[in-house]
Amino acid sequence: MNTIANVLRNRSNLKLNLTQITRLSSNVSEEKIVIPKAIPRGPTDILRALESTVSRDPTATHYKYHDDPFLIPMSNMGKRTFAMAQEAGRKAAYWVREQHPDLFQHQEADPPIKPFFPKMVYSEDEVTEDTLKHVIDEVLIPDAKKIYKLMIEKGMEISKETQQALLDLLCFYNNEDTLSEEFIEERWFRNSAKEKVRKTWADGSLAEEIFISIENPDAAAYSAIIQGMAKHYQVNRAWQLFEEAQGKGLEVNTSTYNSIIRVTSFMKESYDLRWSFVNDILSLMNKAKTKPNLGTLNACLEIVSTMGQSKTAKSYALKLLKEFKSLGIEPSLASWYHVLMTYCKERGPVSTILNDILPHIENKEHTIRDIKDTFFFVTAMDICRNHLHDKDLAQRVNKLLHFGNNYNLIGDSYKESIYYRHYFIVLCETEPLDEFMENIYNKLVPHIYVPEPGVIAEVLKNIDMNSAVEYLPKIWSDMLIFDHTGRENLLNMVMNIMINHKPDESSELNDKFSKIAWGIWSKIENQNENRIQKLAFTGEMLGNIMIMVLRNNDFEKAFEVMQKLDKGMHSVVGVPKLDALSMFMDHCIKEKLPTTAIQCIQYLTDSGFPEAEDFAIRLNKSLTLDETHLGRLGKIVGEQFLQKKM
Repeated sequence: MNTIANVLRNRSNLKLNLTQITRLSSNVSEEKIVIPKAIPRGPTDILRALESTVSRDPTATHYKYHDDPFLIPMSNMGKRTFAMAQEAGRKAAYWVREQHPDLFQHQEADPPIKPFFPKMVYSEDEVTEDTLKHVIDEVLIPDAKKIYKLMIEKGMEISKETQQALLDLLCFYNNEDTLSEEFIEERWFRNSAKEKVRKTWADGSLAEEIFISIENPDAAAYSAIIQGMAKHYQVNRAWQLFEEAQGKGLEVNTSTYNSIIRVTSFMKESYDLRWSFVNDILSLMNKAKTKPNLGTLNACLEIVSTMGQSKTAKSYALKLLKEFKSLGIEPSLASWYHVLMTYCKERGPVSTILNDILPHIENKEHTIRDIKDTFFFVTAMDICRNHLHDKDLAQRVNKLLHFGNNYNLIGDSYKESIYYRHYFIVLCETEPLDEFMENIYNKLVPHIYVPEPGVIAEVLKNIDMNSAVEYLPKIWSDMLIFDHTGRENLLNMVMNIMINHKPDESSELNDKFSKIAWGIWSKIENQNENRIQKLAFTGEMLGNIMIMVLRNNDFEKAFEVMQKLDKGMHSVVGVPKLDALSMFMDHCIKEKLPTTAIQCIQYLTDSGFPEAEDFAIRLNKSLTLDETHLGRLGKIVGEQFLQKKM
């Protein structure tokens, strides 16, 4: 009976389990599986995601330099030379490829990489409009010009759209070939200084020929040629064509109006006429129902920034920002750059407008929307240093620069160097020296920034003021690496700091200072004879070197300096301080070298020191001199010094 009961019980449990499984399967079948839409990914998205998990090491050199301590450049000139030499190698490879395309018929990569292909050579039988379109899309200006001329010579028809595309290309680049995207280092170092604004438009170029060849130029053709001429400062001709287009009732695009506004200061001299002209152009845009854009705002603000220190210019800037905000146009960094240039003039009143600007742009990642967006950070840091002397504001600007990918807007190598120069100096002048050296100097120098001689001078002043001589060996080592030891003012500053801040006799700094002093001696003594601006010893400098080596009990080097003073009396400008000669005399007595001491007394007499007799008395009292020594001293200072021995 128990067996039958167990079987029945198992059957009922099995039936229950089957019922539960059926219910679960029905529930599963009711749930729909939703496959999310594919997110388009670029070839480097995974690498970027991995990169975001690793913080930047400020003490590491840039990836473009070899990871070898003997090959890493440590100066601005070294960095430039290294990078440009590497790029010169790429240019040489490009040249070989162009000169010998027959050697590069093989295909190394799959899929093929276009930049590795040899340059195309076009003949009369091969050119077509599709070929012309291709080179225009690839921004190959020399090829586009050549193909266009071949097509004209053969009498081939070119569609209006292709002709307009070529005109746009030539006007934008002023008929000149562009710098290849491959040569990034040349782009980085190219704009080493602010170029002078001048007319660069190529008169009578192919762009003008194409424009003239169009029977009835439309608004697009006028827009292209006007923008090109205005961009390259052929101002008068651009304005004539603009008026011509207006007279024909053609509706040029927004960028054309913007380009005319940007050259206002070339057409109108007084500030009132400039503002009136800008208003006239804006009225024309409104009449033509042409919508302004960010370029319009920045063009207007740029003209306002040229209106001197007048209060009206500041009110115009605020009015423009308000009006364009109502149109839904948000300012870019270039807009704020022009506002800073309007408010913070070099000799104008102090303005805190930067404090009002930062809340609008902080904690945001910015992209380049205007070519002058790269001017903001260097200008803002300049204002923090020279206009406001505000370290907290400088830290906020620097934080914004390093937020997200905002560092892409630092500009070129010249702007980057100027930015860090201002940043270093404002913090050096306001931060405690220990914090500055730990948080700023040691983290940024030399891989991120190489301080210029002026910045090193500010650091040395701060070291002197705070008596922080423990940092001097570090600064001297960097000066050697950066090749700043050819600056006489810096050498004198280093020497004066070591002289004025004497370490304890047991301090290790005595040995380090002695090496620094002897490094200065060697630098001047062994300098290249062909050097244009040669460093010269002065008597005070030699005296200071003597003091430093004697503090380290290095009498041999001090004797060498004394020989330089004695033999170069007529070539060395000035004389050393008496303290240096007195210390040298003490060491002569200590070493029991009366002959060398007498030589020092002879130098004192020849140099006009009235203390020569006192030195002779001190020597006579300290050492037992023979008749020869006494006779020499008598000839130098007179026999009366013997009577003063006691």
